[in-house]
Amino acid sequence: MNPANCTFYSSGLKGAETAFGEAAEKAGVNEVIFSFDGHKLCREKNAVILSQEDLERGDISMELASRMMNRTYYETEKIRKVLQTIFHMVNHGHQVFVVGAIQEDGSVKGGTGWAVELAKMFNRPLHVFDQPTKKWFTWKNKDGWQEDNPRIEYDTFVGSGTRYLSEAGHSAITQLFADSFGE
Repeated sequence: MNPANCTFYSSGLKGAETAFGEAAEKAGVNEVIFSFDGHKLCREKNAVILSQEDLERGDISMELASRMMNRTYYETEKIRKVLQTIFHMVNHGHQVFVVGAIQEDGSVKGGTGWAVELAKMFNRPLHVFDQPTKKWFTWKNKDGWQEDNPRIEYDTFVGSGTRYLSEAGHSAITQLFADSFGE
């Protein structure tokens, strides 16, 4: 695959998304960062500030998000905007890569888990680097999470994940790009 023909989507936050963005830039992959007014970014290259109308296109019920992720999200404007922004990332990228922690119930910890749940709903190829086990897993619908060694295989993809990126998580992102596009 030619990296110049690929586009990477994130929200440019610290941790995993910054590492994905740096790896994309180094590989020559186009980068688009979705955000909203007042949201502090670590990467601002090619930032698209979503309008209120854009954000509303990604609107979801906080009750639905809470139920799908087995946790409680309270109605706060910032959390709603973050979840709406994640919708735009997953809606634009075909393949989804996440660095985080897979929990016992199969969900992924934190706000990152919303990208995972949307990827499942949109039937996107979905891969999670589980920092606690230091392994990649791919979602296989009926069979759940299966250990894997994924590659970037589509010209649009998402990179999301924890703000608390471990050295293993950083290495996994670097290796993903090396395996997919060469050194």
